[in-house]
Amino acid sequence: MSVRVVFADRSSLIAMAAGAAVVIVLAAAPLWGGRDDLQLLSEMYTYVALASLWNLLAGYAGLVSIGQQAYVGLGAYLLFAFIIRTDVPPLAAIPLAGIIAAVVAIPVAGLVFRLRGPYFAIGTWIIAEVFRLLATQVFFLGGGSGISLPAPLVIAIASTRQMRDFLEYWIALALLVAILALIVLLLRSRYGLALKAIRDSELAATCNGIDVLRTKVFVYIVTAFATAMVGALIFLQRLRVSPDAAFSVNDWTAFVIFITVIGGIGRIEGPIVGTVVFFALRQTLADLGTIYLLMLGAVAIAVMLATPKGIWGLVVERFGWQVFPLERRVILDDGSAGKKTL
Repeated sequence: MSVRVVFADRSSLIAMAAGAAVVIVLAAAPLWGGRDDLQLLSEMYTYVALASLWNLLAGYAGLVSIGQQAYVGLGAYLLFAFIIRTDVPPLAAIPLAGIIAAVVAIPVAGLVFRLRGPYFAIGTWIIAEVFRLLATQVFFLGGGSGISLPAPLVIAIASTRQMRDFLEYWIALALLVAILALIVLLLRSRYGLALKAIRDSELAATCNGIDVLRTKVFVYIVTAFATAMVGALIFLQRLRVSPDAAFSVNDWTAFVIFITVIGGIGRIEGPIVGTVVFFALRQTLADLGTIYLLMLGAVAIAVMLATPKGIWGLVVERFGWQVFPLERRVILDDGSAGKKTL
């Protein structure tokens, strides 16, 4: 009797096919959407990407960071430094920013991984504040007031504003798809099993031969690399960077945590659902001022009380739907199937 190990069942394959169709429709958005629609969708893509990366750290590796704005801002400043001070093309500067951020993340990991639990979270926030203060001292990039991208360099992205909007939109969508694919492949590999074991019990993971520190550092560096690229793209679209905007804890960490928690932490689909909910609330309540933030807090509390695993966690419990299945299924040759989570 032969045995096959697969990830997706029939419902998951249907869901993935539907997701691919949605991506194709979104890729054609310049044909059916206006400029405001493209900007809104691009912003949603960046938040899904940032929330997915934070979810990889907290939801799968158990590393609750409140300082991921460090790499958003670092990516933004590296992008502007490459564009303004060198002859690197603006679009080529995005992956370069990610590579440099990954290198910077190595010594940073050496510092923050000396801390545990809440001390780790506070340590990541302190690192982000150090980055922000350092950015205020980079005077050729405007110091504390920031700098705008010069007009000739903006034109170098694309000859017209419309083409620039299209190009930045497609890059945002492609970057999101690449990040989600990277996360799925990572979690389906032996690193994914190691991350889940570490999240559940570091002692048990160590006893089973897992190098806990090495695995955590690897995921932290991967996350820094991708987060910096997203940050670079965000501020390339904005055409201006400043320390307070680039290293904003509210925009790049607080909202990201909100999105992940209400969508479903520890689920790849969670950040996607959470982003849709967040933007729906923002579009309808943003004119209310501070009440808008209170409403976000009320929604977060209500979701956590009603379904601690988030909205998508509730969907999975009720219906078993998974767009990105990570659990292995053992298929026997006689057609019977058994599901086993490893």
